[in-house]
Amino acid sequence: MKIVVLDDYQRVARGYGPFETLADTEVEVLHEHLADHRELVTALRGAQVVVAMRERTPFTAELLRDLPDLRLLITTGMVNASIDLVAAAEQGIVVSGTTAAGSAVSSNTAELTWALILAVQRNVVTEDRALRAGRWQTTVGQDLNGSTLGVLGLGRLGSQVARIGRAFDMRVIAWSQNLTAERAAEAGATLVSRDELFAGSDVLSVHLKLSDRTIGLVGAAELAAMKPSAVLINTSRGPIVDRTALAVALTSGSIAGAGLDVFDTEPLPAGDPLRAAPNTVLLPHLGYVTDRTYQGWFQQIVENIAAWRAGTPLRTLR
Repeated sequence: MKIVVLDDYQRVARGYGPFETLADTEVEVLHEHLADHRELVTALRGAQVVVAMRERTPFTAELLRDLPDLRLLITTGMVNASIDLVAAAEQGIVVSGTTAAGSAVSSNTAELTWALILAVQRNVVTEDRALRAGRWQTTVGQDLNGSTLGVLGLGRLGSQVARIGRAFDMRVIAWSQNLTAERAAEAGATLVSRDELFAGSDVLSVHLKLSDRTIGLVGAAELAAMKPSAVLINTSRGPIVDRTALAVALTSGSIAGAGLDVFDTEPLPAGDPLRAAPNTVLLPHLGYVTDRTYQGWFQQIVENIAAWRAGTPLRTLR
């Protein structure tokens, strides 16, 4: 049986996953992202099992049709909008996921959110580079204490971010389409209108799921409504924020800065306007990338393969 593991950028999949426990298997690990359809078909030819990392590779109906040997598709996490589950079912492909360290994934992303907030507000990257170049104290940072944290989406992750904001003695406000005042209060936040969220936030952090309803939710009008001193943080999904409008807002100075861990296209293309935008801290989607999360995910990946071979698939996606 041939197994192909996609997008092992850090070259750690074999170390975390006990693939050696699977008898009579050939495991191929790919370290570079393949976006081209033909390249993917060539790389995955003959594989009965493919392991995908998050939503990096869209498994469309067309791609699945071009992979006649594929029988088990595994994704990290239990939700992957990039997989056509209907087409997979029609072709007899089992799709399974991983649940290990689910709460850890949420906390890890919340932790990285605060790493970005602090890095942007205290100019950490700028000052690090300046010091290495021989300069000393080139910027003036912003205080969190007494400022307003706006949380766009107060689910599990957004609630964690809100509670940490309270620990910094920040005023926390929140909005999402179905959020209630009672639910906001449970997370230590105050429910406000959508307009009040954008206008009142000193730090605006995005924590919504990507859907047709949220794509482009933060656009030119929303960015224009923010304070010139405000910063935007996005550790959710890139397309929720209009990247062109964000680049314009940063370049024009209509907002003060941004910390981004997610992008419309990942890896971020060389010519993307966000690469040249000022006052930004850009990370390569590291929210979930921690030792504890990878241990859980790769252990369950191997468990899923073994269970599928035994005729009792685990953690299937519908």
